[in-house]
Amino acid sequence: MSDDILVMPISVIEEFHLGRLVEDFIELVDESRRTGDPAIDRLTPSPYPDDSEAAAEFADVTRDDLLDRRLVDARRVRTALAEFPAGIDSLTEADALEVREILIPIESIDAWLRTLTAIRLVIAERLGITSDDQVGEDGRHDVYEWVGYRLELIIQAADEAESPSTP
Repeated sequence: MSDDILVMPISVIEEFHLGRLVEDFIELVDESRRTGDPAIDRLTPSPYPDDSEAAAEFADVTRDDLLDRRLVDARRVRTALAEFPAGIDSLTEADALEVREILIPIESIDAWLRTLTAIRLVIAERLGITSDDQVGEDGRHDVYEWVGYRLELIIQAADEAESPSTP
């Protein structure tokens, strides 16, 4: 890693799936303005849970701006993933497991952190996850855990970038 770039190693198959998750998230946020969605409600919580009138007023004033910022962040992440393959069906196992490096500019780290956190919240809403202690035996929680793993790797790398190295 250089002083202004975080290098995130990722396999081709992981990069493909992360790209799909980000694209799905962008689509969800775009569509939520027309349809409403409980997962989006989880991304835009009200500071007034006991006052429905104040909550509605707060949402009217802030929700669109917050969702616009989430879209900007997600599109920035998606741009960094622009090189992922269009499909995975034609990849050999060796090609799918090949490790690449995604270069994340330091000024984009917050966008990555916010986007991966938002994706985890959406997945949690869809699966009914209310705490990290919940484990699904059917494998549906695996994606939630994997996004958390990727999020933790970025946090660790960012922390290391901020900490001065000791000789």
